[in-house]
Amino acid sequence: MLIDSHHHLWKYSAEQYPWISDRMSVLRKDFWSDDLNSLSGEHGVDGFVTVQARQSLEETETLLTLAQSQPLIKGVVGWVDFASDEITEQLDRFAGSDNLKGLRHVVQDEPDDRFILGAAFNSGIRQLAGRDLVYDVLIFARQLESSIEFVRSHADIPMVLDHIAKPTIKDGELDAQWGSQIREIAALPNLSCKFSGVVTEVRDTCWDIETIRPYWETVLEAFGPDRLMFGSDWPVCLLKSTYERWLEAVRSLAGELSSDEQEQFFGGTAKRIYHLE
Repeated sequence: MLIDSHHHLWKYSAEQYPWISDRMSVLRKDFWSDDLNSLSGEHGVDGFVTVQARQSLEETETLLTLAQSQPLIKGVVGWVDFASDEITEQLDRFAGSDNLKGLRHVVQDEPDDRFILGAAFNSGIRQLAGRDLVYDVLIFARQLESSIEFVRSHADIPMVLDHIAKPTIKDGELDAQWGSQIREIAALPNLSCKFSGVVTEVRDTCWDIETIRPYWETVLEAFGPDRLMFGSDWPVCLLKSTYERWLEAVRSLAGELSSDEQEQFFGGTAKRIYHLE
């Protein structure tokens, strides 16, 4: 089974998605359920985890409603305002949805690199305990130091690191600090990792499999296939790659794994961590 553990859907408007800049014209259109059917048919994807793309309770509600009628959506990672005084009410609002598998905040866009350690935010995160929900950690590599402390302080909450912490990738170079910190954060047993969103962090005009191989080898060694999962970050990946090219590259990288390990990476880990049906 092939599970894409990270993709996005939206009905595009400049007002609702201000992060889609002028340089991202390929993303300035709708990406919706019909596109999932096409991706599934063309590439043999059995299911998707749909992840929030704007910090809105309305979007979370919309994605959960869509998931009820779209069997390819196996789960939703939505958004709530963890720093709000109404965090309990917000979580209770979605408590009856079997499709809500996780939540995340766009920490990467916070100007304070230690935002993730804020008192109000962490108070909200603690509300996840006992709710069978995953927290997705979305950061840049420069925020790894504070994120290690964050993940460690919530050992009872399952977490997933999105996009291998978005290191700055250049051909022939490996960010040594990222490598050291990714091994440190991987030592925390409540954290898994998505091998997704990698090509959009490549600073070279072009990329090939050797550009990303050192990053694959690092996270594979750090997390192992039982805590590592495939994701496309579609349609954002279209800024640097087609869906087909990314999937082929990852399949090539994972080709040296045993069949059981490949089953874990390409589907089993996501199913287990997110409790997918």
